[in-house]
Amino acid sequence: MTTAMADERRNQLEQYLQNVTMDPNVLRSDVFIEFLKLAQLNTFDIIPKKAYLDIFLPNEESINIEIITSDTAERVLEVASHKIGLCRELLGYFGLFLIRFGKEGKLSVVKKLADFELPYASLGSSEVEHCKVGLRKWYMDPSLDSTLMDCRAALDLLYMQAIQDIEKEWAKPTQAQRQKLEAFQKEDNQTKFLELAREVQHYGYLQLDPCTCDYPEPGSGVVLSVGNNEISCCITLPDSQTQDVIFQMSRVKCWQVTFLGTLLDMDGPQRTFNQNLELRFQYSEGSCWQWFVIYTKQAFLLSSCLKKMISEKMVKLAAKNPEMQIEVPEQSKSKKYHIQQSQQKDYSSFLSRKSKIKIAKDDCVFGNIKEEDL
Repeated sequence: MTTAMADERRNQLEQYLQNVTMDPNVLRSDVFIEFLKLAQLNTFDIIPKKAYLDIFLPNEESINIEIITSDTAERVLEVASHKIGLCRELLGYFGLFLIRFGKEGKLSVVKKLADFELPYASLGSSEVEHCKVGLRKWYMDPSLDSTLMDCRAALDLLYMQAIQDIEKEWAKPTQAQRQKLEAFQKEDNQTKFLELAREVQHYGYLQLDPCTCDYPEPGSGVVLSVGNNEISCCITLPDSQTQDVIFQMSRVKCWQVTFLGTLLDMDGPQRTFNQNLELRFQYSEGSCWQWFVIYTKQAFLLSSCLKKMISEKMVKLAAKNPEMQIEVPEQSKSKKYHIQQSQQKDYSSFLSRKSKIKIAKDDCVFGNIKEEDL
């Protein structure tokens, strides 16, 4: 086999694995889930037995729950939610994440645990030091907060996460907003606090660790915040100035995650091997399609966020048009909506590696994504 043939085979395998994990029919398959469950147990030599697992809440306190080491993230979420009194019908709005706190308490969300993942195995096998399993809301549209306000446990979680996001500077209130928020916090007025928080810049967004991108030149530093149907980038320019660039999801045609190899990390007391990943997306700039490339260890987390935003957008479209049918695997394993496929384009094709981007100025009509591939 030639090098070119090996590269082509690897690319096709990458495409297949990404498409399989985005197929809602596969994700609902008991056979598929059981296969992956056994694969994790065998890979990490785990024997099913009782264990105790700490689940960290957004206020950085934890609850201790009894699990079986073979329990999936979906099952662990059910147990944790029951312990804190979260309504079962609201489980789809929350998820389990691998999180860690770095220097000066800096929060990093390492990854979203898929329903079929075993938290016990993921926690023990993670190459990132000091990882914990955290419970956080799992939706990108801040307006969905209103759906959860009648459940006391859900309200508490939203309130805790809003405070955390502001303290960690993921959400960026103005000085006037900060003063009002502090007043509501002193009064313990959670409802008023959250109503105002939804007006704060980047409220409900997930912020990635600092990484690099190819705009305006390769190796440029960038901090990404993802949420509310946009990708917000704070890019460090060659002259050390910063530039904010916002990509609207309605203008994203497709994206892909690519494994670029393994790098030896010489930092720290031990040498460690780190996966080198990139996420690139194709973006509409006027009449042209441009590429934007991001190099980050959190590429799969970012991909999950993009998929989530599209899913939420499609649900809103479905609510306005009863004839549409879409799959929403994250919310419910039996929930369907109707969509006219002839009006959609494919977003998940495996694409050539061309890279060029300009700053976006205008928005356009959403409708480039086919939900059945999410």
